[in-house]
Amino acid sequence: MKIAQIAPLWERVPPSTYGGIELVVSHLTDELVRRGHDVTLFASGDSQTLAKLEAVHPRALRLDPDIKQAMMYEMLEASQVYQQAAQFDIIHSHVGIWTLPLASMVSTPTVHTLHGIFTHDNNKVFTQHRTQPYISISDAQRQLDLNYVSTVYNGIKIADYPFVAQPQEPPYLAFLGRFSPEKGPQHAIAIAKQAGWRLKMAGKVDVVDREFFEKEIAPQIDGKQIEYLGEVDHAAKVELLSNAAITLFPITWREPFGLVMIESMATGTPVIGINMGSVPEVIADGKTGFVCSDYQQMAQMIPKALELNRQTCREYVENRFTVSQMVDGYEAVYEQILAERTHNNTHNNGMIHALRSSLMKSIAFVK
Repeated sequence: MKIAQIAPLWERVPPSTYGGIELVVSHLTDELVRRGHDVTLFASGDSQTLAKLEAVHPRALRLDPDIKQAMMYEMLEASQVYQQAAQFDIIHSHVGIWTLPLASMVSTPTVHTLHGIFTHDNNKVFTQHRTQPYISISDAQRQLDLNYVSTVYNGIKIADYPFVAQPQEPPYLAFLGRFSPEKGPQHAIAIAKQAGWRLKMAGKVDVVDREFFEKEIAPQIDGKQIEYLGEVDHAAKVELLSNAAITLFPITWREPFGLVMIESMATGTPVIGINMGSVPEVIADGKTGFVCSDYQQMAQMIPKALELNRQTCREYVENRFTVSQMVDGYEAVYEQILAERTHNNTHNNGMIHALRSSLMKSIAFVK
């Protein structure tokens, strides 16, 4: 198949530090190439891929201080893709609403993976284009009436996450994610203090979250009980998660997937999370972690989480959340959409032929 993959431009593919969508797109694109597909990746110019790379901008937008209106580049990227739409068998969009209007104007089918949540504002756009094919990354994400063709869970390369049978001593809790209210770093700190545990935290602070970080998080970082490691690369991320006793996932929003959970479990570290969004789909409650109703319960479940088998956590991810399984799911969707398109075209051609025959007979009768 000739496939176009459209990635967000804010981070490169794969991300050098934080960037869940870009990591997923990287794994998907490279594996499709390995399977023999002709893939073109539309992403930032500093991206690294086995596919053919086409870029609107030479580097990730977040790295360019001259970029003031990032959305303009998202629009340019979408335009660039659909000007070439006829070259592809299928277009796969990972950029949300930007491709919806253009997708309906070309004959090449577009499938949209939903990586975010629905909001009061974007609901209107998705609803207007509800008949286009969508892929959810968890069943919990399906909060709007759209044409969902499948749920495909995110996958990771297991080899990139070495298994650690015993956590580091002295033990600590881990938090990894954006330092924003919806990711719950403030609750991770409260849980650690309630339970009397050390907490190591890592992740980026976006400009929009800077005030939150300075007011709610920074004053509680003492470098002893609460330690902030900054925005870490992959190696440091794996070290943080694999050596932790437990990873905390104290979100405050309907998380669409939560890549951190499977990254942690792949290293053997169980996860304690809040029962919101995808969490009960990703954590095997009582086996690879615990799904809790509130943050106080999360603190209370720490002793039980320490008793969980770390090898079970690893095997759970191996059996459910690998790149191979993810790409199998996407390939099946591509084949389904193309088969339906062929069927519809055949049906339409048949109707046209029948109408033409009927018209010719009518003309002959008149004569």
